[in-house]
Amino acid sequence: MGPLNGIKIIEVSGLGPGPFCGMLFADLGADVVCVDRAAPFALNPATDFTRRGKRSILLDLKAPADRKIFLSLVKKADAVFEGFRPGIMEKLGLGPDECIAANHRLVYGRMTGWGQDGPLARAAGHDINYISLTGALHAIGRKGEKPVPPLNLVGDFGGGALFLALGMVCAMLEAQKSGEGQVVDAAMTDGSALLMTLFYSLQAQGQWSTRRGSNLVDGGAPFYDVYETSDGKFVSVGAIEPQFYALLLEKLNLGEEEIGAQNDPRNWPEMKGRLEALFKMRSRNEWCEIMEGSDVCFAPVLDFQEAPDHPHNRARGTYIEVDGLLQPAPAPRFSRTASEVQFSPRVPGSDREAVLHDWDVAPG
Repeated sequence: MGPLNGIKIIEVSGLGPGPFCGMLFADLGADVVCVDRAAPFALNPATDFTRRGKRSILLDLKAPADRKIFLSLVKKADAVFEGFRPGIMEKLGLGPDECIAANHRLVYGRMTGWGQDGPLARAAGHDINYISLTGALHAIGRKGEKPVPPLNLVGDFGGGALFLALGMVCAMLEAQKSGEGQVVDAAMTDGSALLMTLFYSLQAQGQWSTRRGSNLVDGGAPFYDVYETSDGKFVSVGAIEPQFYALLLEKLNLGEEEIGAQNDPRNWPEMKGRLEALFKMRSRNEWCEIMEGSDVCFAPVLDFQEAPDHPHNRARGTYIEVDGLLQPAPAPRFSRTASEVQFSPRVPGSDREAVLHDWDVAPG
């Protein structure tokens, strides 16, 4: 049941990217125990899908008895991770030094916005601030308009949770060889900066401008953009390669001589105007009938309610129902050790006895 079956991970409960990282581990088969606090939850735990597949135990980490239980769990774990500001876990006596002293093979994951050190390390912040510092936010938006926050996907989940998960898995693999644990410092600024590597390459080659909405994949190029249809919906086109672009023109009944060379930015404003007018002549469904499934590089722009019903997503099982609740399925796919949602989100604290029994930890 997943490639991480048999791995034991402790998640110190937090918000957003931390629970998402724990969900990834649980989807991949790990036994993830979430150490919750008896406090109000930002989301309803019953429908917070980032809690799926994880067991929950309530501990007051300021209380000596519960700190003892926590360290007892640490002794049995492969990894533990937290998402507090630097120094918080140290104040509780549960920082990396104490935990790795209790279990020298332990991987200790730490996820913050700014990182464990640096001038901003102890300042508050959110995704929008972290991606501001790395150039990612500046690059996203329409020409002549202000930057557009890409939800909180780039900093929290891409630059934070995914890099923490990768780092911890790498550290656990290394610990199997060396017998020694280590600390993984996952900063959302570091991760979101690394996600921008391609664009630093393009800039170094003189192929990227810092002017928003004037580049190949930021909405500047007319053959890589979103277009409104006659019914007020939208479609996306990504016909970058010459053969795909030629097919796009064919399906639009356009000749290149009518709009100029594809990769000459001087032609882009007029070309985009022609495409905007053409796409508004038909509905989204009509354009799907003409272009979807072809090498135009085309897709309808679907909302959260529409996406699960698309035939491709249904065929792939991209969305699943767990106890009657629709949610994205685990990813990626494995040919032999398939991932799955082990169970629905648990009531906070409901697994205390089972966890302590299964991990062979005294109840205190």
